[in-house]
Amino acid sequence: MTFEENIVTADDPVLVTGATGFVGAPLVAHLLDRGFRRVRCLVRSTSRRTRLNEVIDRRDAAGRVEIVIGNLLSRGDCSMLAKDIAVIYHLAAGTGTKAFSDAFLNSVVTTRNLLDAALEQKCLRRFVNVSSFSVYTNRHKPRRRLLDESCPIEDHPESRAEAYCFGKVKQDELVAEYAQKHGLPFVTLRPGTVYGPGKKAIPGRVGIDSFGVFLHMGGPTSLPLTYVENCADAIVMAGLKPGIDGQVFNIVDDDLPSSRRFLRLYKRNVKRFKSLYMPHALSYVFCTLWEKYSSWSRGQLPPVFTRREWAATWKTTRYSNRKIKELVGWSPTVPTPEGLRRFFESAREKA
Repeated sequence: MTFEENIVTADDPVLVTGATGFVGAPLVAHLLDRGFRRVRCLVRSTSRRTRLNEVIDRRDAAGRVEIVIGNLLSRGDCSMLAKDIAVIYHLAAGTGTKAFSDAFLNSVVTTRNLLDAALEQKCLRRFVNVSSFSVYTNRHKPRRRLLDESCPIEDHPESRAEAYCFGKVKQDELVAEYAQKHGLPFVTLRPGTVYGPGKKAIPGRVGIDSFGVFLHMGGPTSLPLTYVENCADAIVMAGLKPGIDGQVFNIVDDDLPSSRRFLRLYKRNVKRFKSLYMPHALSYVFCTLWEKYSSWSRGQLPPVFTRREWAATWKTTRYSNRKIKELVGWSPTVPTPEGLRRFFESAREKA
C-alpha cells in the first residue's frame, strides 16, 4: 500500500496507545517501515520500554518517534496526546485484571477520554479501535459453524468470568455510539489469539492447568491464531485504507492448527508434560455443573467455568479472514508453520 492509496501522508501525525505492548511495539515498527515520520507513542510511567526502544534503535528513528509519558485516565493527557493527530491506533486496554470495575475503567473510561479529546481537535481521520475475539458469544451456533464478523456479540458480558471480555464489549459499544452521535470515523479490529516470541504460555483455548494436571479442552477445534507481526500489520493497514469506515474485521492467520495439533507440537518442541484430554461433551457437562453449583452456593465457588465460557473458548468452531483480505488487502506475511517455529523456539529458551 503506497501513500497515494492511504487516507494520510507520511508527514501526518499518528498516535499509538499501548505502544510498549506485545502488539504495540511491532505496530510502531510497521509504521516506521512504511515511512511515517511523526509517530507519537503513549507510554505509561510504569511501562517497560525494552521492546519499543529496540524498535526505534534498530531503525535509527529517534527523530521520527515522539514518546509521551501519560495516562488515558487524565483528560489533560488525552488532550495533549490527540493534538493534531490524524490516525489513532488504540491498543491500550485493561488487561490482567479480574475486577470488572478495573476493566471498565481502563478500557471504557480511557477510551471515552481519548475520543472526546480527538473530536475536539477536529482533525481525526480514523480511530482504530482494537478489540478482541473474546467479545463474541458463540453460544447458539451449531458445531463446526463459521465464526466471522457477522456473529453476535456477548449480550451479557457481566455473566462471563472474564473481566477483559466485559471491558472490550463495553468499549466497542462506546465507539459505535460515538460514531452514531458524533460521526466518528472508525474501524474495529478483533484479533484472535496473538502469539509469537516473548510469550511462552499455552493459550487458554487449548486447555487449563488449574487442577494440577493440564486438561486439554480444545480437542479438534481450530485455534484462532495470529502471529504478532501479522496482527500488527493488519491493524496498521486497516488504519490507512480508504473507504472502510465503520467496518469490523477479525484478524486470524491462514492454515490454523487444531488445538490437538498445537499441543502435540508444543510438547515436541518446547517441553514434555502430562495432559488429560477432556472430550467436548464431558467438558460441557463439567462447565454446566460448575456453573450450577456456583449459583447454588451463591459465589462460594467462583463462576470461572460456565456454559458461556465453554462456548466462547472451547466449542468446535471455524474461523475466517476473508473480509479483511478482500476489503483491506491484508494477508499474513509470516506463514503459520514459520510463526509456530519461532514461537516454540522462544518458548523453549524461556522454559
